[in-house]
Amino acid sequence: MKIQIPPQVSGILNRLIGDGREAYAVGGCVRDSLLGRKPNDWDVATSALPEETESIFSDMHVVKTGMSHGTVTVVTGGMPVEVTTYRVDGPYSDGRHPDSVSFTGNLKEDLARRDFTMNALAYSEKEGLVDCFGGKEDLSHGIIRCVGDPDMRFHEDGLRILRALRFSSVLGFSVEVGTAESVEKNRKLLNGISKERIREEFTKLLCGQNAAEVLRRFREVIAEFIPEISPTFGFCQYNPHHIYDVWEHTLHCVDAVEPEPVLRLTMFLHDLGKPMCLTRGADGTGHFYGHTEKSAEIAQKIMTRLRYDKKTLQTVLTLVRSHDLPLWPDERCLRRRLNGLGEKNLRLLVMVEQADAKGKANPENGYILSLRQVSAVLDRILDQKQCFKLKDLAVKGDDLIKAGFTKGETVGNMLKVLLNAVIDGKCANTRQTLLHYAMKAEKGKS
Repeated sequence: MKIQIPPQVSGILNRLIGDGREAYAVGGCVRDSLLGRKPNDWDVATSALPEETESIFSDMHVVKTGMSHGTVTVVTGGMPVEVTTYRVDGPYSDGRHPDSVSFTGNLKEDLARRDFTMNALAYSEKEGLVDCFGGKEDLSHGIIRCVGDPDMRFHEDGLRILRALRFSSVLGFSVEVGTAESVEKNRKLLNGISKERIREEFTKLLCGQNAAEVLRRFREVIAEFIPEISPTFGFCQYNPHHIYDVWEHTLHCVDAVEPEPVLRLTMFLHDLGKPMCLTRGADGTGHFYGHTEKSAEIAQKIMTRLRYDKKTLQTVLTLVRSHDLPLWPDERCLRRRLNGLGEKNLRLLVMVEQADAKGKANPENGYILSLRQVSAVLDRILDQKQCFKLKDLAVKGDDLIKAGFTKGETVGNMLKVLLNAVIDGKCANTRQTLLHYAMKAEKGKS
């Protein structure tokens, strides 16, 4: 198979080869090209030493990205390309980075240090694909397999454990038996990885096409850095509306929502508080009063620990807290929700509640059918510019003061009364009607 290499990368390869060096496109760019996916970036491996690479491209913008590890970045045609000398890694005493590297003139030795066979591929336009470890065959069979001894690969870099699961989720691949056993056995190595890197890989995993299956198969690995999920494993809900335990319900909900970080995180976290909130009625039916707030409390702890940004954190917490709010295709109901949540969060909440409903006993229950009509009613409210916020009221504080209301708390409270009246359809949003309603309401208090 011929790989289409961008002209900027091809130019770098040809210049290195023209100078008497070996040079190949390597790693993820080759993998993605073979899968028919567009690579996010291109990496080059070469027999040239970093100083030699720098000299060969002296007429271009060259960044000394990591000279001690053999890497320089050549910027050509506005495209940055990492060019790295063939190398053999020394010991990984921190379980993440090699203490030292030694350069080699042997491409196979360089490929042998890589994590998975599908990433240990090289390609040049002259020689075609170089595959020393069966990566092409593993790609064709949808298999993730470590290069060499998986225990050694994971002890070199514990993050590779989560990378294996992320690739499985995103690509829809299965993890080879020996590699999977090593993932389970060495999962505690994840405790030595920075929370930021854990977050990055986990979020990608969660947004993959195979996320639910990977979470199901490797739940103990995920529990290593999110132990709060463990109480949900096998936790019966004792409720006719649920045919799954809490963990299985969570997985079905993750699978049912769009693969966007905020939505997937919400579904993963939305019911974590249930095991702490179970009560049983006289008939044995399970109830989970207060679980939305408890789940939000747990979600905040997890997301803070994993260093999620403030905006993502706040949005997810809002959705977790709100996921049991009834949403009906009714203007009054939706004006009230718009007032509390805003348009963006409300639209997200509709998707969250649809996914939540699909994870229950009857995936085509009446509530799902009702939710499908919510967006149309919501669109109508917004198109008609109906009032659901204080700033949209046809009267302002000054209007009430001129009408004789005391400046300050009295005015503020009355504006809220008027807004609620408009939202509930008790009063039209016109200046005269609102002032009349306000005077009548004030008179009724005396």
